[in-house]
Amino acid sequence: MTSSHTVLYDPEGVVEAELPLDREPHELLVKAVLAWTDPGEALQPRDCHLIALELTGHARAVAGDVRRCAEKLPVSDGRRALAEVVLGEMERRLATPLEGTVRCAQGRARIVRDLYQRLDRLNSVRPVPST
Repeated sequence: MTSSHTVLYDPEGVVEAELPLDREPHELLVKAVLAWTDPGEALQPRDCHLIALELTGHARAVAGDVRRCAEKLPVSDGRRALAEVVLGEMERRLATPLEGTVRCAQGRARIVRDLYQRLDRLNSVRPVPST
């Protein structure tokens, strides 16, 4: 049997950089997860684990976009420095093991939310200083 799958080797993330993020459904997921106050028995640990896993993968993709945007800015730009701090914090938070808990899923949702906020700030037009 012959496989029709191709393994892609892209260590520089060139292909990933050209693919747009699927932002809207993930923002809706983040909003829903952060709105949970008492999901009760409606969510099983495996559900929470899968949601946290999905948000972790998306956080890494958004972080790549944040990193690429930040690298285009001058080293002296404060937005770049802040993006580097946010990325470092994101790596630290994502290094914690996944759990099948609401708390874990909500933590991953906050990471995605924070990364999108940083990405939006990096993409915003910088005000022209008055002379």
